Amino acid sequence: MVEYIGLDVSLKETAISIRKDGKRIWRGKCPSDPKLLAQMIHKHAPHAKRVVFETGPLSTWFYHALTAEGVPAICIEARHAQKVLDETLNKTDANDADGLAHLAEAGFYKAVRVKAFDSMLTRTLVAARNRLLSISTQLGNQIRGLMRTFGLIVPKGRGRIFDGNVRQFLDGNDGLAKIILPLLEAWRDIRKRAADLDHQLLAAARQSQATRLLMTVPGVGAVTAVSYVAAIEDPENFKTSRSVGAWLGLTTRRYQSGDVDYDGHISRRGDNHLRGLLYEAATVLLTRTSARNESSLRSWGLKLRERLGFKRAAVAVARKLAVIMHSMLKAGKVFNALAGATA
Repeated sequence: MVEYIGLDVSLKETAISIRKDGKRIWRGKCPSDPKLLAQMIHKHAPHAKRVVFETGPLSTWFYHALTAEGVPAICIEARHAQKVLDETLNKTDANDADGLAHLAEAGFYKAVRVKAFDSMLTRTLVAARNRLLSISTQLGNQIRGLMRTFGLIVPKGRGRIFDGNVRQFLDGNDGLAKIILPLLEAWRDIRKRAADLDHQLLAAARQSQATRLLMTVPGVGAVTAVSYVAAIEDPENFKTSRSVGAWLGLTTRRYQSGDVDYDGHISRRGDNHLRGLLYEAATVLLTRTSARNESSLRSWGLKLRERLGFKRAAVAVARKLAVIMHSMLKAGKVFNALAGATA
């Protein structure tokens, strides 16, 4: 008979529970190392059919490493599993592993697609770039705020203009300069590092045919295109293009019970960062007027804005963009301005 295994993964240790014939036959703990886990699984469950663990910070590494060791690893949706695990009286790592083993045996779980390391590398590049830009903005605001205390109002400006204005105000003010200049040097260095990551990102966008294809959509730049391709990976991962909108949490939630039946806000499930990028792209499409931006999609969005307001229209256009971009990748065709709204 086959065995079913639940793994409750943490940074240091992983709780293991093994079930067979409807009963728990073994449980224990192991350092959170996939190779050590694989050895223990092969020892105590040589005929393992399903090895289930939840999504988390280590899930990508665990999935690929365990699979490489011949373990039938399955990563499941943490939100779905949590509803079942919360029913236990005492929440411990061992009990969570037992609950996951129950789910593995019953087959009552929602498996998720684990991204390849190449896709995760691209996502890491985008995340690192965004973090450096955020830190740069925070440092710039901090410098402005500190100088404002002494009546030094730094005019609006970015990059070299901001640097020059700050140094001009500090000229002759040695006491304040000793405090502000280290912050300014850190600000410059962070901007330089962010620019280096920008170059890497643009190089990755140029090398990818799929990314260049998506950048023909008005409002979609290199960051959005690269992030979308990394998230989707293979267009065949989705049966229909319309399902991409729901996967990204851009479709409305529905609640139905008896006589009650209403639609709520969007679900906001899935990739938060990509959803935000698509919303920004939709905003650009709706607000910037140029010959390149004119399309059936924009006309449709502007009509929605008049009827529903800007935010709802932007969300609707973002969902439509997600659908259209998937269709473009699947067909290998550039954006059709005339057919945009019906794709």
